[in-house]
Amino acid sequence: MTYYPSYHTAERPMEIELIRSMIRGDITSDEAFELKRKHDEDKEINTDDAFISKTATEWLNVPKEELSFNRLFGTFWSMGELCILFADTNVGKSILAVQIGNSITRGEMIGGLSCTKQTDPVLYFDFELSAAQFALRYSNRGYNTYEFAPHFHRLVINPDAGRERKFASFHDYIINAFENVLVTTKARTMIIDNITCLRTSTESGAGAIKLMQSLQRIKQKYNLSILVLAHTPKRNPARPITRNDLQGSKMLLNFADSAFAMGESHTSPGMRYLKQIKARNDEVEFGADSVMLCRIVKPYSFLKFEMITREPEAAHLLTHTEQMRKTNEDTISKLHAEGRSVRQIAAEVGQSRQTVFRVLKKLERTEESAGSPIGDPP
Repeated sequence: MTYYPSYHTAERPMEIELIRSMIRGDITSDEAFELKRKHDEDKEINTDDAFISKTATEWLNVPKEELSFNRLFGTFWSMGELCILFADTNVGKSILAVQIGNSITRGEMIGGLSCTKQTDPVLYFDFELSAAQFALRYSNRGYNTYEFAPHFHRLVINPDAGRERKFASFHDYIINAFENVLVTTKARTMIIDNITCLRTSTESGAGAIKLMQSLQRIKQKYNLSILVLAHTPKRNPARPITRNDLQGSKMLLNFADSAFAMGESHTSPGMRYLKQIKARNDEVEFGADSVMLCRIVKPYSFLKFEMITREPEAAHLLTHTEQMRKTNEDTISKLHAEGRSVRQIAAEVGQSRQTVFRVLKKLERTEESAGSPIGDPP
């Protein structure tokens, strides 16, 4: 719909200007009605007040198109939502994020998960990979490169930009940069990889919370759909993934409309699973009793996840016995790296020298960077 600034400065009443424009054929009757409605709303709202007050019934007068939540990645992420995807490092968050961006620009579902094709630009802000690393993922070492949709854009930090010093903080600078890109491209979908790279403090979650608040604000201002990637700290592999596993602060989820996590299977090597953590506008379809199992594949120069099946999360957690075994092996390996003898390690962990020796020989065979050869137990 075209916006006509002359309506706000004309001496004639708004209604007269609209009628004259309809007669001239500048606008349709539907456009005139919509402009009148927005004009009346603007008159009612005093922008100097902290709150906008309407009766509860008046708040129900919302256009029908705003009441429908078109899905972008099944029930995991829908249009108009600020969504968080969190997982441990090197699990595949970025691979899935690019795959989702590619999916919604082409209108192609991922593993049967419904998506709504986006014809406006989709912006993928990549704060993780170099240009070469990105190219390797979507080509065969530079040959047979994958062809993305022309309106799927990858954006990275410009190291030569000098405008940052004009802002009070890096946070203010990056939010202003986001808004500039949104205004320029008229994009309505953003993917940010990842929020950890934008925080000014690596220990406190305050920076991330402030960033999420700002993202929620610009989401509402520009009617956006935003997917934010985040890390999880080292977690207990025997326990299910929960909101407490989000690095920095679980309070981040308070500012998100939806959230899901990616976990590693400890019973099927190489497998990952997706689990819904929060869903404000949709059903929780992929909870603990039915996570989406997937694996990384690379057909036709495109690194992506292949959705396999749905299984309970418990089937892919480290069992208590297995966890104890792994903890024991980690302790023995650490003591051995410190230069302790097999006899000293055995005394430290309360096990026989033969048991410690067998563990060290096993680690020597399986670890990628084995230590020096281990002799017979003293």
